[in-house]
Amino acid sequence: MSGMTPLARRAAAEALGTAALVAVVVGSGVQATQLTDDIGVRLLANSLATVLGLGVLIALLGPVSGAHFNPAVTLTAWFAGRRAGDGPAARDVAAYLPAQLVGAVGGAALANAMFAEPLVSFSAHDRSAGHLVLGEVVATAGLVWLVLGLARAGRSGLTPAAVASYIGAAYWFTSSTSFANPAVTIGRAFTDTFAGIAPASVAPFVAAQFLGAAIGLGLAAACFGRQAPAPTPAPSY
Repeated sequence: MSGMTPLARRAAAEALGTAALVAVVVGSGVQATQLTDDIGVRLLANSLATVLGLGVLIALLGPVSGAHFNPAVTLTAWFAGRRAGDGPAARDVAAYLPAQLVGAVGGAALANAMFAEPLVSFSAHDRSAGHLVLGEVVATAGLVWLVLGLARAGRSGLTPAAVASYIGAAYWFTSSTSFANPAVTIGRAFTDTFAGIAPASVAPFVAAQFLGAAIGLGLAAACFGRQAPAPTPAPSY
């Protein structure tokens, strides 16, 4: 991530990237619904579009902001990087989180508008069942484990392909279809379409995601060790 990039520009990248991600998720869900009545085909189309869109967005905006697009990723990167001194600063977190939330809601409204849906229409898609909440714990734990693990293994260059591939897989192996993102979850409450989530289901999902993020942080520490503090530069005289 570029410490030299102004914070306002990084926050803008987080807002725009999260908006684009939600627009891809919601828009592809609406498109799939209009093209077929087969639920499996709808989910396949939705997951494929999400994989492609997410990979492109991470590759495009990663050099600007780190391409978090996700409060769980931002907070765990900050927490993990406090000792090493190479994670986002507290002021970055304070700028990223609202940017991600605003972007997510804006992305849902944009997708609604593109498909002639009401600009804001709260979802009636109930997702409050316990097994779905468990799915979110698993999905988010795996995502955070992957993101932190790649960074600690020095393989961050694989992040766009690896994260997109993981989310595509988690669409199918988790019961919740892997929201794994508090901002995206909130944004998807603003669309009564295939990808929506009822407002009453948002809080359990978000709580599960933060629990999963904490588990993912522990998995990364167990597998890759804790980040060591950055060495102090030697005097230049």
